[in-house]
Amino acid sequence: MIYSVTLNPSIDYVIGLPHLELGAVNRLTRAVKLPGGKGINVSRILTELHLPSTAWGFVGGSSGQFIETALAHTGLTTAFTPIVADSRINVKLKAESETELNAPGPAITDAEVAAFKANFAQLQPGDVVVMAGSIPASLPEGFYRDLIPLIQAHGAEFVIDTTGEALLATLPAHPLVVKPNHHELAALFGDAEYPDLAATVAAGRKLLTLGAQHVLVSMAGAGALMITATQAWHGTATPGHVKNSVGAGDSMLAGFTGTFAQTHDALASFKQAIACGSATAFCTDLADRATIDAVAATITITEL
Repeated sequence: MIYSVTLNPSIDYVIGLPHLELGAVNRLTRAVKLPGGKGINVSRILTELHLPSTAWGFVGGSSGQFIETALAHTGLTTAFTPIVADSRINVKLKAESETELNAPGPAITDAEVAAFKANFAQLQPGDVVVMAGSIPASLPEGFYRDLIPLIQAHGAEFVIDTTGEALLATLPAHPLVVKPNHHELAALFGDAEYPDLAATVAAGRKLLTLGAQHVLVSMAGAGALMITATQAWHGTATPGHVKNSVGAGDSMLAGFTGTFAQTHDALASFKQAIACGSATAFCTDLADRATIDAVAATITITEL
């Protein structure tokens, strides 16, 4: 089983119009409410891939009820911890460019945290916990790191999608995979942008030395890299019309994690990661299975 952890789920109110004029009345041409959160996105893609997944996190109030109901309609299994405070609502504005207005999230009590942590007692060897997304302001910055012993006590693996010092702090615990983009990778080591793929691979191998088991590096239109201790691959999908950047990285992480949990094949997992991430970029919401399969047929992988 793969469990996703979304500490700060949201309703994503996605609105669109051809042109935004500040200080004036604007008429929307599109408005839709979607259940949001990076871990939730991972579980939604896993559901499209027909892989077992359960979404954990905190939900509360009428906005939390919407999140649970909307996810139930997708067929996703959830086991959220109820809280008294309302789950947040974020606004995703798509006009000439994409603008996101993200709320800070609800206050969470000590009793609610204890109820959430009780979920980890059911973990078993072979399970994977994917921790992704922002941490509510009422929880400590190191909350994700503090969950790692609860995961490893049961022989389960973990994946964490974070950046900077927060990412480096988890590496000694050997995450199954880390997924910085090329900008984040350079920032981790205080470097300027890397001039070529060889330099990017060398930087990715530093993360392996620090403890990561696998390293994915996303590079937007330039494709992605998969780096292990002995091998590295560069992968690209046939270019398409990019409609949506929200959730593409989460989709990539889901494709790799889900496939690797089933096959333990890093190369096959990398190909599925590119397919899922690219397919979501080509869709207005997260990708569906048909789009993922269509993109997968266009992928080119080169060993470096």
